[in-house]
Amino acid sequence: MHSTRRTQRSLLWLSLAALLLTSTARAQQQPGDSLLTNPTLDKVVTYALEHQPLVQQSILDEAITEKMIQGKLADWYPQINFVYNYQRNIDLQTSIIGGNPIKFGVNNTSAAQFNATQTIFNRDVLLARSTASKVRIQSTQNTSRNKIDVVVNVTKAFYDVLATTQQIKVGEEDIIRLERSLKDATSQYNAGVADKTDYKRATILLANAKATQKTNREMLTYKAEYLKSLMGYPPNSPMDIAYDTLQMENEIALDTTQTISYSNHIDYKLLFTQRELQEANVKYAWWGFIPSLNAFGSYILNYQNNNFGELYNQRYPNSYVGATLLFPIFQGGKRIAKIKEQKYALRRTDWDVKQLQSSLSTEYTRSLASYKSNLASYLALKENVELAKEVYAVIQLQYKSGIRAYLDVTVAETDLRTARINYFNALYQVLASKMDVQKALGQINY
Repeated sequence: MHSTRRTQRSLLWLSLAALLLTSTARAQQQPGDSLLTNPTLDKVVTYALEHQPLVQQSILDEAITEKMIQGKLADWYPQINFVYNYQRNIDLQTSIIGGNPIKFGVNNTSAAQFNATQTIFNRDVLLARSTASKVRIQSTQNTSRNKIDVVVNVTKAFYDVLATTQQIKVGEEDIIRLERSLKDATSQYNAGVADKTDYKRATILLANAKATQKTNREMLTYKAEYLKSLMGYPPNSPMDIAYDTLQMENEIALDTTQTISYSNHIDYKLLFTQRELQEANVKYAWWGFIPSLNAFGSYILNYQNNNFGELYNQRYPNSYVGATLLFPIFQGGKRIAKIKEQKYALRRTDWDVKQLQSSLSTEYTRSLASYKSNLASYLALKENVELAKEVYAVIQLQYKSGIRAYLDVTVAETDLRTARINYFNALYQVLASKMDVQKALGQINY
């Protein structure tokens, strides 16, 4: 009976401890954080677009821009204000009339005034209305460009993690083979078939392989954390990425006969929008010669009385409407200078467009050359892996039979390891360079 109670109490304490640990873990997790299960490349990219700070800042910038536009366009609507005033006159104004001092006014005055103004023409509000759509487009394009950069950088970082992961897997298999080779070399030395240099070489190779493996594991930790930072993923949280090598090989193909279309590239779109906004600035400078026109009106309720308690017993209304026409006649040549300034800025933007076209063309040529080079290396290295496996298997068998020296085994082992590592590196490099080509062509859009 007592044993059962002790068991129940122990289970209760364990449950409370587990609940406390779960609550602590949740408290340490940042608001909005979430973890990925089976994080493939598509899931990683989607997560980055939803959690990356730069993307979220861009989305907020869009919302800010929209409210700024609404604030500017609000000037087209009637502006209605209410003004209340109370004044206590301590000493009334005195004038001498016919040699007699006469006081004017009352001791207490108050007024409730309703004012309304309506902009009929003003170049500031006209500029806001004519450029509102372009400013919205520019804000959206900024967000798109940031998303494209995030997708490209996250994808490359993903491939980099995969390359290092594959190096570690290759290293693990190499260590197993080298341990087996060391065992064989030691056995042959003990049997008097080979000298001690064979197992010493095997010992050196095994130590080097383990050191390389340690370096790759440390680099993998850094690269994984770098990928998480690009994604906006919670740091120090587990994320074992998933991949399908066969599927990735199927995604290597790219049409290399495509020609670049500048209008598809996000940087060109942004610069073109900037040029349209600059054209609006030129018009704005010309509008400086056009007068501004505003209508206004007021309705005023005046209250006057020497006795404060009777101040609001009687009101004396007053109202008026009117219009204001402001026509600047001479400003010292300021408007002409402003027009020329904006025209020069427009011409400079045209040169920016030409420079961007040249840069995009160069970037496309560079990325395409890199893709072709990496593709050729990948195809060659893919064949080398199979050849290296065959050579190693044959030489290893010959060494066990006493036909080959252990040095030949060492060379074959090195060739196999190098071929496999280079193959995986080439696979991820060609996929990364494909991303560069697609970005240069403007085919990555979000």
